[in-house]
Amino acid sequence: MPETLAIAASPTSDSPAGLLAEITADLSSGADVRALLQHFLAPIVQIARARAGAVRMLFDDDQLRLVGELSLPPELGCAGASVQRDCGGCGQALDGDRLAWDPDMSGCSAASRATLAPMGWAHMLAVPLGHRGQVLGVYNLFFDAAQAPSDDVRTVLRSIGELLGLALHNARLETENLRATVMQERQMMAAEVHDSVAQDLAFLRMRLPLLEQAIRDHDAGLTARYLAELRQALGHAHGSLREIVTEYRTPTDPLGLAHALRARVDEFAARSGLRATLDNRLPSLALPAAHETQVVHIVGEALVNVARHAAASEARVSVQRLDDEVEIRIADDGAGPPTSAAERGHHGLEIMAERARRMGGVLVLRANEGGGTVVALRFPVPKLMERCQ
Repeated sequence: MPETLAIAASPTSDSPAGLLAEITADLSSGADVRALLQHFLAPIVQIARARAGAVRMLFDDDQLRLVGELSLPPELGCAGASVQRDCGGCGQALDGDRLAWDPDMSGCSAASRATLAPMGWAHMLAVPLGHRGQVLGVYNLFFDAAQAPSDDVRTVLRSIGELLGLALHNARLETENLRATVMQERQMMAAEVHDSVAQDLAFLRMRLPLLEQAIRDHDAGLTARYLAELRQALGHAHGSLREIVTEYRTPTDPLGLAHALRARVDEFAARSGLRATLDNRLPSLALPAAHETQVVHIVGEALVNVARHAAASEARVSVQRLDDEVEIRIADDGAGPPTSAAERGHHGLEIMAERARRMGGVLVLRANEGGGTVVALRFPVPKLMERCQ
């Protein structure tokens, strides 16, 4: 028999009203839903005057998996690891969102009936655990009498099922929210790696052929220069990766956004050999640390794209205020913006746009007047930003 938690009877509540009150209190306390279902199995069996019970949760694969049982014989096939959601009385309870009485367990497996019949327990009541028409689990109560529980008992069991169905519903929402949060964190991690470590690796890849050529030409000066650049880029990549692993984000510049942008532009010019200018008309612009990180990564990725894809000779970065927005523009004089979805993906534009959205902004890609490409990041002016003349 699969490992489940067999529950002994415990003095939980000696009345239906007390049991309902205790379930409500446990729902408010945020108790673990599986422990909750298992904990209340014994008093439910007692209230219904059943001989045995089981509780199952419905999973995404339409399997009802056993999470607790009380007094069931180990060889009972119906108490296995899982059963189909349409199995016998369980299926009737789930499909109809109602208590389903099966006087002879005709819908259950022959093995289950053969096991229970000699014990006189061949009568079952399935209690759905549902919320707003969505059934997420079921209690199975086994009886030695062919008469179904009274209407009063069934009303209490129905109320219990609705309360515990609410617990299952909330647990599923929490799981879905957790899954969404994990996915978002993975995407953020991928973006951080792409916009920090990957940029350094791209530079290393561009410099290696030049180093190889310098070695072949026996040019000691260029060889030493390229080796120094490779060491610096490798050290920067290693530091960024270590920061991402420990902090889940790349570090912000302690000297502020203006210094970080100047460093990125100067680094781009030194690495690419292209002309690069920075026109920062908002030198005192201060943003939250997370937003500064997004800005610097967007500018860095846009400059990497200029070096790798634009066939340009110059890049210009500008920072200015446009009414109630800040605009940071990266322009080049190259071949123009990508025309296909594959090219846009190759340029990392989706990651850049997602970064813009995280800070409440937008990313605009367009052709530059006179040739080339413009990548413009626009976001609301920070409330505390001083008005720049």
